[in-house]
Amino acid sequence: MTVIPDVHEAHGARFREVDGRRVVDHYGRPERTGRAVRNGVGVIETRYGVVAVTGNDRVDFVDNAVSNAVPANDGQGVYALLLDPQGGIETDLYVYNAGERLLCFTPPGHAAPLAEEWREKTFIQDVTIEAITAELGVFGVHGPTATEKVASVLHGGIGTPDDRLSFVRGSMGEAGVSVVRTDDLTGEEGYEVVCAAEDADEVFDTLLTRGNNAVPFGYRTWEALTLEAGTPLFETELEGTVPNVLGVRNALDFSKGCYVGQEVVSKIENQGRPSRRLVGLVPDALPDAGAAVHVGDGHVGEVTRAAASPIREEPLALALVGYEADLSDATVRVDGEDVPANHEELPFVEGSARSARLPTY
Repeated sequence: MTVIPDVHEAHGARFREVDGRRVVDHYGRPERTGRAVRNGVGVIETRYGVVAVTGNDRVDFVDNAVSNAVPANDGQGVYALLLDPQGGIETDLYVYNAGERLLCFTPPGHAAPLAEEWREKTFIQDVTIEAITAELGVFGVHGPTATEKVASVLHGGIGTPDDRLSFVRGSMGEAGVSVVRTDDLTGEEGYEVVCAAEDADEVFDTLLTRGNNAVPFGYRTWEALTLEAGTPLFETELEGTVPNVLGVRNALDFSKGCYVGQEVVSKIENQGRPSRRLVGLVPDALPDAGAAVHVGDGHVGEVTRAAASPIREEPLALALVGYEADLSDATVRVDGEDVPANHEELPFVEGSARSARLPTY
């Protein structure tokens, strides 16, 4: 999935496979790197699949498929979901209006199947749909000094974008770029820099070494930062789950008309609460994903993911539990034993920003 593997190797990267795609795991000492991002700024090559939608009916076509209103104006974006008929999340995606085309950023591996599915549904609409993942490089810039970092290397007589999921166009070195203000999934200020794949080497070097310095980081640090921020991710929390359960209200426009799964989502919303909720736990030992959560002798839910927090220096976990569960005496199963797990309001760590996916009920 990385478009610059040799560059990452030169920085000492260790890789791993995610959905059959090679990504940077870490560059060594990921715990120390996590603290460096929280105290300054870091850069990660972000994994996405990308679908481009062109044609006169592009906005209406995508808007009719997703859970949020697709922007009609160039330079604007939105976070949205594709749902199955039972309301479960099939994929999440960011949709950006880039003038003559919409760019849809999906989890890795989802772009080609989504493009094929949408092509089968075009009928008489004037749309052309292509998977263009290999054509783009995307780099995330995160940390309390992310704005200063990006501003120090972004040229073109423009400032950094202010509104979440809006973007501006400019250059870094000789490379043309689009800079997106993210929805702060790490709990810190964030931007994503999008460039042509052939320019990715120059852009990555610019972000690391020119202007204000930044540290490179991989997905082990990303997962710990987003866990500290209380952010549900696609692979561990979102996939297959009804969005009301996760409290991802930033992905839902309840005033929209029909889309697949809308009836289920609206029904749960009108009832006032879902059957489960996503919570934060601080267990005495690190559990595996799927570990049972108990209160007394009763099973109330499961851990979705857990990690040792670089900032808190203790295990943290997200768990899906019954909505009414009293977690004052919760335990989590670790190595066959039930260990105490304190319930804690999210986020676990307060950074320079709040994740837009922080569960809201």
